[in-house]
Amino acid sequence: MEQITLNNDVKIPQLGLGVFQIEDQKVLQDAVQAAIKDGYRHFDTAALYRNEKELGQVLADSGLKRDEYFVTSKVWNDVTTYDETKAAFAESLKKLGTEYLDLYLIHWPTEGYLEKWRALEDLYEDGKVRAIGVSNFEKDDLANLLTNARVKPAVDQVETHPYYQRPELHQLLTELGIAYESWSPLGRAQNGALQDPTIAAIAQAHEKSTAQVILRWHLQLGEIVIPKSTHAARIAENSAVFDFELTPEEMTLIAQLDQGQAVG
Repeated sequence: MEQITLNNDVKIPQLGLGVFQIEDQKVLQDAVQAAIKDGYRHFDTAALYRNEKELGQVLADSGLKRDEYFVTSKVWNDVTTYDETKAAFAESLKKLGTEYLDLYLIHWPTEGYLEKWRALEDLYEDGKVRAIGVSNFEKDDLANLLTNARVKPAVDQVETHPYYQRPELHQLLTELGIAYESWSPLGRAQNGALQDPTIAAIAQAHEKSTAQVILRWHLQLGEIVIPKSTHAARIAENSAVFDFELTPEEMTLIAQLDQGQAVG
């Protein structure tokens, strides 16, 4: 898997597996085992998803060494203070069965996020987490955070797909040196992007699926991308995106599909 170097020199696999609210233990186990077999080494969870313990168990049983995989988790909105954030982090570590996290994010810019960030900075400086970042932060949220921060976020994880491309946020994060990470990269299969005729024609030209073309588009934009699937065949398909490249013309055609429509 290709890797991206974050602004603190930590390397993150550019493609990962999202496990958003996969709460059935057997379903999660099968999905993560399939992903590991297909070369995934990056797994994205959150306190909200209620599956940190199950993910940690599968990884512990995988035979992989701890430094061979990358785990992200997130602190939820009901945590609003410095002390609560440190306690939530400790609980995530305990559930995941690990001594450190690779990346810890503030899930949304809700009440108390500056206090949460102060806790994340201390966790980072204490070596409990290799990188810290945010999720769903917009321009004003980032400006307020950076005014008060000692440590710049390494990542901003936001909804992005062909019908919701966020070019202004892309530009801002590039200027700030913050990595852009996409959640719902396929539009949750709800918005029609997977059936888009322009993308379908590009897929046919490359003998790839529309999902593979969309993921390749994200990768060529320099994004970190975490598609969710519980189907082994689709998990394998989503990983087979490093053996072809979209042309500049094809990238432009997809750029023209932006509708500014979120699904999340």
